[in-house]
Amino acid sequence: MNRPQKKKAGKVVKRGTSRKKKNGKRDAAVRAELVYLLKGGGAHVHFMDAVEGFPEGKRGTYARGLPHTGWQLLQHARIAQQDILEYSRNPNHVSPEFPEGYWPKTPAPETDEEWNDCMSAFRRDLREMVRLVENPKTDLYTPIAYGDGQKNILREALVLADHNAYHLGQLVNLRRALGSWPAE
Repeated sequence: MNRPQKKKAGKVVKRGTSRKKKNGKRDAAVRAELVYLLKGGGAHVHFMDAVEGFPEGKRGTYARGLPHTGWQLLQHARIAQQDILEYSRNPNHVSPEFPEGYWPKTPAPETDEEWNDCMSAFRRDLREMVRLVENPKTDLYTPIAYGDGQKNILREALVLADHNAYHLGQLVNLRRALGSWPAE
């Protein structure tokens, strides 16, 4: 099929060619920015910086005036992240009951291993969401077919980045209040 041609700065260009390249560059730029945001890029510390080195004896401690422990915040972020990831890629995923299914039942992990497993699962699921966003075959913009028609992968990635950043701030605040945030 021959497409109509147009002249551009003395050159003959097939219609649609430059638009596809431009959209491809924009799509790649959006994906790169999303990945940067998901990984904690920008004006704040990385999520793992707030949980790695969190003193074992303070993981289940409440600080005066703050509603959650370090364990509750880490486990909540992990559960919510896993839910967003699975919703984004699995039509059979069933979300936990809200809000109780998104929070741990205890203020502290049972063991140091449980804390470490939670951190590992958080890292793994974040890597998986980054892979999903980076994959050029992932349509960021079309509503998710099995969703409510208003959510797409772009929105889910932004919600995840926002949610993680919010709880990152809570973790840093908590560590400061507990006297366990490194001196600047």
